[in-house]
Amino acid sequence: MNNWFKHNSLHFIIITLFLAICFVYFNPVFEGKTLGQNDVTRAQSTQTEINAYKAKGTTILWTNQIHGGMPTYQIWAPYKSNLTSWIVNAINYTFPKPAGIVIILLLGAYLLFCVLKLNPWLAAAGAIAFTFSSYNIILLVAGHANQAFAIAFFAPVLAGILLAFRGRHLTGAALTALFLAMEIRANHIQMTYYLLLALLVLVGIELYHAIKQKTTANFGKAMGYLAVATLLAVAVNASTLWSTYEYGKDSIRGKSNLTTTKEPSNGLDKEYAYQWSQGLGESITFLVPNAYGGSTRGSQNKDSNVIKALTGVGADPEQAQYIANAMPMYWGDKPFTEGPFYFGAAICFLFVLGLFIVKNHLKWWLLATVILTLLLSFGKNWPLVSDLFFDYFPLYNKFRAVESILAVAGLCFPILALLAVNEIITNKNKGDLFKKTKIAFYITGGLSLIIAVVPGLLLSFKSNSHEQFISQLSQMLKIDASTANSFGNALVEDRTAAAKADALRSFLFIIAAFGLLWAYLKDKLNVTLLSAGFLILVTIDMWTVDKRYLNQDSFVSKQDIEQPKPRAVDEIILKDKDPDYKVIDLTENILSDATTPYFHKSIGGYSAARLKRFDELVQAQFSKGINPGVLSMLNTKYLIHNNPETKIPDVQINTEACGHAWFVKNIKYVQNPDQEMQGLNNFNPKELAIVNEKYKPFITSPTTEAAPGDLIQLTSYAPDHMIYRSNSSKPQVAIFSEIYYDKGWKMLIDGQEKPYFSADYLLRAAQLPAGSHKIEFVFHPASYYTGEKISLAGSVLLVLALGASLYSEKKSRKADKA
Repeated sequence: MNNWFKHNSLHFIIITLFLAICFVYFNPVFEGKTLGQNDVTRAQSTQTEINAYKAKGTTILWTNQIHGGMPTYQIWAPYKSNLTSWIVNAINYTFPKPAGIVIILLLGAYLLFCVLKLNPWLAAAGAIAFTFSSYNIILLVAGHANQAFAIAFFAPVLAGILLAFRGRHLTGAALTALFLAMEIRANHIQMTYYLLLALLVLVGIELYHAIKQKTTANFGKAMGYLAVATLLAVAVNASTLWSTYEYGKDSIRGKSNLTTTKEPSNGLDKEYAYQWSQGLGESITFLVPNAYGGSTRGSQNKDSNVIKALTGVGADPEQAQYIANAMPMYWGDKPFTEGPFYFGAAICFLFVLGLFIVKNHLKWWLLATVILTLLLSFGKNWPLVSDLFFDYFPLYNKFRAVESILAVAGLCFPILALLAVNEIITNKNKGDLFKKTKIAFYITGGLSLIIAVVPGLLLSFKSNSHEQFISQLSQMLKIDASTANSFGNALVEDRTAAAKADALRSFLFIIAAFGLLWAYLKDKLNVTLLSAGFLILVTIDMWTVDKRYLNQDSFVSKQDIEQPKPRAVDEIILKDKDPDYKVIDLTENILSDATTPYFHKSIGGYSAARLKRFDELVQAQFSKGINPGVLSMLNTKYLIHNNPETKIPDVQINTEACGHAWFVKNIKYVQNPDQEMQGLNNFNPKELAIVNEKYKPFITSPTTEAAPGDLIQLTSYAPDHMIYRSNSSKPQVAIFSEIYYDKGWKMLIDGQEKPYFSADYLLRAAQLPAGSHKIEFVFHPASYYTGEKISLAGSVLLVLALGASLYSEKKSRKADKA
């Protein structure tokens, strides 16, 4: 045991270094603070009802807190039978967020670089370069924890696959199964999809070399082990994948129900998916972070040209600072951005060097993957390749923000960069290496120097909408066009200055990296000093840029981001003890309302995976004016709006709200969803129900006006178990103000399962027999509960596989020693 610790002592030192880096960088979270993340704060409002039941020790898989009601799969679900859920809980329990994610990024990448046979100090440099790639840090600031967590397992999944291809089949397969299971558990299918695209390229490269070297048998054996590992990772996540797949078909990622809409028949609208596309020239930020201005949010110092221009026309310093900070430094074509993709100046220099000197065939995979991810990231800006994938590749049209595929390139750059340093160390032909090092220096250093000296030669520093921005500035500040144009020119000067300063900064880091290689090649440094030098250089480079986006000011005390305090209108509404009334806040965007769900069951809310039918209803019935009949059928009892006189939120009671359930007098049958939607335009939901004719067999008795004493009422409320009591002299068609979703909901009448159907485009309905009856709606989706059983079996097999790999490795080492 002592020999084992001694043999691995350097690894423990590196791990301790990683922990120290995390502690220093994220020190506020260890003092009880947290990141003030907008998306996290918004997401918390969607979990209000979920958390209330969790506090009682109950898990719910359906919530009525947002959008009238939806499954909780994409909000929160426990997945207790999944081994990886317990690993995630252990990470979150051990390290405060987001330090845990950063530790996983560092350790996973370190494992990969060790598998690539780099010495520990170089492996540590590579791990830091990948972990602190600006996009990963910006994701943490924005609160995209699942996305960052998915990216954290890119490297260890790749490590397991490479081990399998190298002949360590069982160990490689077991590690691949574990880390791929963790990757899937992160529940960010888009990032997993991008990783799989890159791995398909890798498999193609490996197959080519296997054929060339006549080792196809070994390749086939490795692929067999990896296929089993993939199946095992899928099995471990069966409940997650099954429920997500099942729900996805009914979400906004699924097929459109309407033919009159301009949306695609399947997947996302292309314009929506391509909103965040990387500009063709914007990739220069890999090397020079502020080449395109950095963040949309202005951050002007008191000596900026914009502030000077503002104070020059009479604005006081405080007012000038406020206006300047509202003017975007970023000048690309994305709607907005928190910051650029910066891979590191030293890393970019080494990446280019790697293209010249690395002999490992992984170079071609890395280059092909970088080219592919670049082309796909361009989206609308160069749609030739993107449209091919969007139109023909399975699932690709389900994803938006195509620029995020560059997270894969963010791993490829440091891999090839550090392989280049390793080639310098292991290759004895120092003369040839130095010539190629100079070429890489001339390319990257020259590009940086051009931007530092004559930036206008390559960059314009004006967005395509610059003239429109000037016009808006003139109207907003009520100034003449000439003055507004002078402010615009001052902004361009500030953008230019920022690019020049960063280009000079990058040039200095490239010189430092070149200097380290020169010193080694001239025998002035040994391997350890060279490796440690790059570790220090990369850390300083990435750290100083990342601090622009995630710094001490990013952290706030937890008390400051607790759920917002209820407004006066909320206090009024909360006096209503009805368990399932709905509220709509007309002062907010219905599809992004993050306030109302904190306190009430809301028609609004935010979910990137809301139901397609609900989204279509909002677009058709609320976009040009609020349809009161639709509000009433959803049991929207309260409307929040701004008082036209006082300009403060006021509450209005909807006296026409239909309640939890009611008997309807008449049925209007229609042929398709388009006619269902049209039928809602002018209708009284208490009098008439719009029903697709395919449900006609479910209504066996003619509808009649309810007799005095006929009623149906809610007697017990739980979001996944609604109980009603009905009483009628004749069979009646009942409409329930709950969202229709046929993947898991069952209706019971006096304990016997009976059919139900959809009405009014979005609601549940059923024909109820005469007499007094107990009606129950129970949500018990097989995709989750059966999936959990499969997950348990997969988890047991994964543990056995890991144990077998450990035994095999131990046995192999004994044999090697013998």
